[in-house]
Amino acid sequence: MNYEENAKIIKALSDPNRLKIVDILSCGERCACDILEHFDFTQPTLSHHMKVLMDCGLVDSRKDGLWSHYSLNSTNCNKLILFLTNVTTDTEECICKEKEKCKCK
Repeated sequence: MNYEENAKIIKALSDPNRLKIVDILSCGERCACDILEHFDFTQPTLSHHMKVLMDCGLVDSRKDGLWSHYSLNSTNCNKLILFLTNVTTDTEECICKEKEKCKCK
């Protein structure tokens, strides 16, 4: 498991505005102007949030003329869900079971 990569995603999601953006994008691809209608901040602030979400791999972007359209990267979203499931569930992949040297058992 890549803890550093997943920590970057979780850190990106720790901002309530970015969580709301992910929720908006869960409905499908959206133009930046459509996303901006849901917030009381400027376009440069939205661009900052989108950059953070794209840098961690949760969001993809495509240009259409002057506008940017954003969508969730479903592959990376599913990887995050799997990671969270693995670290919060006692499974055969549990890090303690890999080591077999845990003193707590």
